[in-house]
Amino acid sequence: MTADVETAPVLSYGRLIPVTVHFDDLDALGLLHNARYPVMVERAWTALWHERGFAFEGDWQAAGDFCNAVKELRISYEAPVTRPGAYAVHLWLERLGNTGLTYGFRFCSADGSVTYAHGTRVLVRLDAATLRPTSWSERFRAVGRELLRPAG
Repeated sequence: MTADVETAPVLSYGRLIPVTVHFDDLDALGLLHNARYPVMVERAWTALWHERGFAFEGDWQAAGDFCNAVKELRISYEAPVTRPGAYAVHLWLERLGNTGLTYGFRFCSADGSVTYAHGTRVLVRLDAATLRPTSWSERFRAVGRELLRPAG
């Protein structure tokens, strides 16, 4: 008798974060509602940054690098998600600038083999007092460099 062991896919960059699609995430046609994809991507990013010690706990002054705003969101839908269950979000950084970053994402099957949607999102780090762009901390940048997609 052999035991089936589920292994995580090998990714050459980024991280694969598990997410769950619930029945109430589906629209009237039984498809994952288009507005739910970005919400699940945001939740995956939040989980990844929390693992690394970054969080927002209600105080913008204390939020540090978590005091940021979305400048742009682009998403392409490739295949419909037609049922609740286990899925994943593949996350990585495309660009890490002084005050902004661009991250890439794929909403995919739990094993990462099927892509349902993909896109990018641009964030700008804000000073909590002025709401003007400010630099990412060196600690944040160090973690971010680990998530950068290799050029080419």
